[in-house]
Amino acid sequence: MKLGINGLGRIGKLSLWHHISRKYFSEIVVNLGREVGTGLKDIACAIEKDSSYGRLSSFLHGCKACNVIENLNEAEGTMTVDGLPIRILRESRNPKDIKWKENNVRLVVDTTGVFNDPTADADSARGSIRGHMHAGAEKVLLSAPFKIKDKGLTMPEDAVTTVMGINGEDYSPSAHNLVSAASCTTTCLSFMIKPLLDNFGGDKFLSASMVTVHAATGSQQVLDRLPNAGATDLRKSRSILNNIILTTTGAARALPLVIPEMKNIGFIAESVRIPTTTGSLIVLVLNLQDDLENPIKRDTINSIFKEYARNNQYLVYSEEQNVSCDIIGMPSAAAIIEGSETHTRTASIRVNLGKLKADENSFIDVPVTQAVIYAWYDNELGSYTNMLGDRTVSIAEQMV
Repeated sequence: MKLGINGLGRIGKLSLWHHISRKYFSEIVVNLGREVGTGLKDIACAIEKDSSYGRLSSFLHGCKACNVIENLNEAEGTMTVDGLPIRILRESRNPKDIKWKENNVRLVVDTTGVFNDPTADADSARGSIRGHMHAGAEKVLLSAPFKIKDKGLTMPEDAVTTVMGINGEDYSPSAHNLVSAASCTTTCLSFMIKPLLDNFGGDKFLSASMVTVHAATGSQQVLDRLPNAGATDLRKSRSILNNIILTTTGAARALPLVIPEMKNIGFIAESVRIPTTTGSLIVLVLNLQDDLENPIKRDTINSIFKEYARNNQYLVYSEEQNVSCDIIGMPSAAAIIEGSETHTRTASIRVNLGKLKADENSFIDVPVTQAVIYAWYDNELGSYTNMLGDRTVSIAEQMV
């Protein structure tokens, strides 16, 4: 079976690395939709070298590494990488025009970050994720959250959002053709929330908030520039090299698609971008209704994560006092709980019932535990791309 990858940005390139290493697919067809540099040799160079993770050859073979990219054929757009055939398409950017059918590609991973609306028509002039199916693909996996532009529309029945290890079973081969793997932040966050929800139940959750301290992304600027016409967030046009930049995250919107119980829990999500290339951190704050006589302690929370990590390959529990570089490339670790930094505080909160009912003016004391939990995630290769690769293979295995 062949795999199609649309785009060769950060996630596209590292997905290619993942599948070259894994060798589940017999061939990988990568669509760029444009010419790059002076030809195929420059594309091969871009595939081999990475500023965050080093060389592909070292990634594959360590100290025994040697040249792994061979047999470049400019006319055919082909090469072999570690023995695996790779074909590069450089003609069409609109998904409906990509030659998936001609190359016998049935499964496509779209990593462009552009075609995120599952309601857009396949023949849209500006392109659509459904265009891949018009071009011959049977299943399309999106490396980003779905974003429906028309707020009057709902999620199509053939589209689903899943995170491996959380709600992977929600994918139905007979019902779903479009699958979103959510985002790196939503993936990490779901592994912080799910174990606690399963243990305490949703009724204990009064509210939740999070901040992701996030590495830079390709959408940010190297140096200051003028904002685009109509731009409302001026900070996105500022240099990421030497600034801490406040921005937004869609994790609060995407999380209920993965964990439905979150629809009934008040949740706020914010993001801060920092000048690092990868390696990010979520700080999660929970307010839990509790019992003063037997309050939730940090050891209780840490023990929940420890037990969950024993039975789920994507969660890691650590007390090693990590810094961000320590978790870069950590394989398939959706979240690395920093157990040494878990904190709790239980207090009695006085609530005036008179504010709720006009005929009452009495108070009740509600015991509340506030918990602060930290989790690392490699937002590129280690966490997100490796899990995206697992999702890709799991879909392929169920295709007839």
